[in-house]
Amino acid sequence: MNRVLKNKTAIVTGASRGIGRAIALKLADKGYNVVINYRSSREKAEELLKEIEAKGVKALALEGDVSKFEEAEGLINTAFEAMGSIDILVNNAGITRDGLVLRMKEEDFDKVIEVNLKGAFNCIKHVSKVMMKQRSGRIVNISSVIGLVGNAGQINYAAAKAGIIGMTKAAAKEFSSRGITVNAVAPGFIETDMTEVLSPKVKEAAINAVPLKRMGKPLDVANAVAFLVGEESSYITGQIINVDGGMVM
Repeated sequence: MNRVLKNKTAIVTGASRGIGRAIALKLADKGYNVVINYRSSREKAEELLKEIEAKGVKALALEGDVSKFEEAEGLINTAFEAMGSIDILVNNAGITRDGLVLRMKEEDFDKVIEVNLKGAFNCIKHVSKVMMKQRSGRIVNISSVIGLVGNAGQINYAAAKAGIIGMTKAAAKEFSSRGITVNAVAPGFIETDMTEVLSPKVKEAAINAVPLKRMGKPLDVANAVAFLVGEESSYITGQIINVDGGMVM
């Protein structure tokens, strides 16, 4: 582990499971202190907290709904007060409420936009004050290949994840003069709770659409995030990296 990083802090939203959990653990392995944000999975967040602390870095678990402007502000402020700096923000929190357009309820559209898109804005908005004052920072937004190509039955999710891409590029241009980079990672078909519930037939069809002929793992996404927050990527900003086995070329 790189001890030089021990005083650097990362916030990962929606970190209690899946891709967020893998990102939090990977950053802890790299020597970053990690603030775990979760909305409802307190038990899983506390388990993750212990795993991270066992790696010899500081960890903090904070409950909060990032889609709520004030709660996102509270998350950032509490993290900063506890850790002394916020060097990395990973906007990972997200939900799905799938359905065909004709059947989709208005609240199902609104909720996905609120959590996946506005939640990212809320956190970027509040962390920008800290990072601009520091004149340094790394922001990584988790988008999706669905935001690039769309998907039937996911108009809300596709819109939110496409919005993340636009938000990433706009923020990258806005913050670049202060030494802050903003990038996005767009996962493809990854082994998570979301994909676990799919039928074998749907999984097979999805895997057949992937040139590497397999699903990705949360660690594959975490590895890309770790690269984007490290010194090796200091000249990269406003970019979208697909972690999808070649699904979208």
